[in-house]
Amino acid sequence: MGVRHVVLFKFKDGINWSDPRAEEAEAATLRHPLHIPEIANWSCGRNTAARSIAHDFAVIGDFADRDAVHRYLTHPDHVRGVELWRAIADWSVVDFELDTESAV
Repeated sequence: MGVRHVVLFKFKDGINWSDPRAEEAEAATLRHPLHIPEIANWSCGRNTAARSIAHDFAVIGDFADRDAVHRYLTHPDHVRGVELWRAIADWSVVDFELDTESAV
């Protein structure tokens, strides 16, 4: 059974994609799979919905188990990404177990 890690980022007031810090945080996040071997599958991108409740950026990562998630969270490349995002955004996280036996 694997774990899916979902993160939704919302820019702080005054921040948008024209800010070079936003582009730097995005680039660091896109590169995580190149540096963090625990990542089994990785998808991320900018929001395209024009709704007031929408977030600005999302990450979906799959991991073999909770231990792999822990190693990812403490990996120096991820820690650097957190520092970049912390300066410009707030976020919400959900980690849930993937049950391949009962997948719809």
